[in-house]
Amino acid sequence: MSISDSKQKWNEKVAKGLAKSPERMEKFLTSSSLEMERCFTPGFDYPGYDEQLGLPGEYPYTRGVQPTMYRGRFWTMRQYAGFGTAKESNERYKYLLSAGQTGLSIAFDLPTQMGYDSDAGMSLGEVGKVGVAIDSLADMEILFDGIPLDKVSTSMTINSTAAILLCMYIAVAEKQGVSADKISGTIQNDILKEYMARGTYIYPPKESMRIITDIFAYCKDNVPKWNTISISGYHIREAGSSAVQEVAFTLADGIAYVDAAIKAGLEVDEFAPRLAFFFNAHNNLFEEVAKFRAARRIWAKIMKERFNAKDPKSLMLRFHTQTAGCTLTAQQPDNNIMRVTIQALSAVLGGTQSLHTNSRDEALALPTEESVRIALRTQQVIAYESGAADSIDPLAGSFLVESLTDQIEKAALEYIDKIDKLGGAVEAISRGFQQKEIQDSAYAYQKAIEKDELIIVGVNKFTVQEPPPTGLLKVKEAVEISQKASLTAMKGGRDAAAVKAALAGLEIAAKGTDNLMPHILTAVKAYATLGEIADVFRDVFGKHTETVVL
Repeated sequence: MSISDSKQKWNEKVAKGLAKSPERMEKFLTSSSLEMERCFTPGFDYPGYDEQLGLPGEYPYTRGVQPTMYRGRFWTMRQYAGFGTAKESNERYKYLLSAGQTGLSIAFDLPTQMGYDSDAGMSLGEVGKVGVAIDSLADMEILFDGIPLDKVSTSMTINSTAAILLCMYIAVAEKQGVSADKISGTIQNDILKEYMARGTYIYPPKESMRIITDIFAYCKDNVPKWNTISISGYHIREAGSSAVQEVAFTLADGIAYVDAAIKAGLEVDEFAPRLAFFFNAHNNLFEEVAKFRAARRIWAKIMKERFNAKDPKSLMLRFHTQTAGCTLTAQQPDNNIMRVTIQALSAVLGGTQSLHTNSRDEALALPTEESVRIALRTQQVIAYESGAADSIDPLAGSFLVESLTDQIEKAALEYIDKIDKLGGAVEAISRGFQQKEIQDSAYAYQKAIEKDELIIVGVNKFTVQEPPPTGLLKVKEAVEISQKASLTAMKGGRDAAAVKAALAGLEIAAKGTDNLMPHILTAVKAYATLGEIADVFRDVFGKHTETVVL
């Protein structure tokens, strides 16, 4: 295709995108009344146009997955939230929506993530602490009370029990009169990174991958607007990886999921358009921008060349970003506002589809409403005041950014090649390869801080004497008592026979080859608890034992 043909085709896509979003003006001016071009493309209007760099919304998507990017619409502004009981979290969600948040992002407590009810012995002291406690459909109904699920997109950070929570969400939507094909959102559902970086796994890899591919197949036909997995580099980076390792290990996991789905009988273009990714935004502004660009380009090539995907949407790496929790400091916590601003800016300049900004006090406790508001306002100031969203891919053509993009791509592909030679991501994890690489990277990073080779403001330089922090949000012990009482009451009022029958049917399906999702949905609607459903799988599938890396 000639340059003139490429330009005409791209301009047609831009016009369509702008027509869908009339609220975003087509003409943007700086404070000096200088027009901000829609898209700067070196060589586009003269010889030397770089086809490898390409255009926004065009293969290999280095410059973004949409031709208009934020000139069409802003990224979805999500604030990851959840604590205590479903009622308390519901109140926080309504507050965030009233403050201008455009999508929900749910944090679950550790018992919910690990498949334990609040009254289980393993849950003692953890109920509602790092997220909201969800034991059954009754809790999910309270969590979304007064929030129309056909109007709000919801992201749920949940992995081992993702199928159960998604079924609860579907059931709540149906109770609101919203059919499953009308709801939209994302479940993280990325179990491989749990084995290498985070630890909230339950079942062995093979059985976990079966649950994931069952979700892919079920949602393809029944919940078509749902992103069935958010392949996460975020937690890999939080565990101490480098930017290159974050890209490489995340995309290697993506390859494993695509392979598993194809082996389960799905065609690549049936499920690949609903794959999503989740990345960390760390402190080095330009490295992070380049990381996002390189990840898009690598994934597009993998899907096209390795898996022979035909649908352009199968080639697009769409991603959510969260600013780096591991960079937040308990010392001088207001400094975290500046860190989060730089990190959020890198995500925007890198072309994220949605964004969560961490709160200044999260190194100390769950965030207060005031801190959450500042974090959300950070996104809004970037969107409406900074000018960063006024031009599509504003750093394109920068020698620094393009060089870093190329270097990250090369280094990440070398890692992916190593993982392929080990037999793929699952086999490499079983050998402890990724875990060892992350541990070595984390050790080197911490050693550099302790030797003052890496300066962290307020930690190893520019320190001050500070009074103990006040006004922190703490989850009270009464939450656990209340949650257990609610769970007991719910069990006493449900149809015990229906629960028993549903769990028996689920066990038969788990031992056989049926898609598990319809059986989980039946159990959820009978008010079987999350722990009861997870226990069925524990009995049938067994529990995973962590690989020891020597």
